[in-house]
Amino acid sequence: METVFRGTTICAVKRNGKIAVAGDGQVTMQNSIIFKNNARKVRRIYNNSVVIGFAGSVADAFSLSERFEGMLNKFAGNLMRSAVELAQLWRDDKVARQLEAMMIVADKNQLLILDGAGNVIEPQDDICAIGSGGNYALAAARALIQNTDYDAKEVAYKALKIASEICVFTNENIIVEELN
Repeated sequence: METVFRGTTICAVKRNGKIAVAGDGQVTMQNSIIFKNNARKVRRIYNNSVVIGFAGSVADAFSLSERFEGMLNKFAGNLMRSAVELAQLWRDDKVARQLEAMMIVADKNQLLILDGAGNVIEPQDDICAIGSGGNYALAAARALIQNTDYDAKEVAYKALKIASEICVFTNENIIVEELN
């Protein structure tokens, strides 16, 4: 039997010139065991100017993030160009097309969702979320944006906190990285 590690929630918010990406720390094994509760799935890359958050199969997520970082190096940190070039690479590579992972990537100006099928999506309303609790976090973030004056970091954190109260694959060990 193959051991599969997965499950997480990542939420990103752009508000008032700042972008925040938040992620929980839970790694779930075989959809029933909390294998680790303090994993770091949000991190800075490319001279701390880009933040990524990944969800899905752990090995695939690491592969996806490494390939993306390689593209950032190749294209001098151009987020969109790196994402599009990586998407083209996925579509041409039979192994890469099978990656079961998604990433949110952000620099100081832009927010994108990338997936293992080679899609690049610019989110609507400067809010996005992925992973097992992604829909809960997305709904919470939208409500917080519409009804509060919280900054991007507070919205991302509180949205993940709400998701952790609903989704069994999301915990309260939340890490938030912010770009100005």
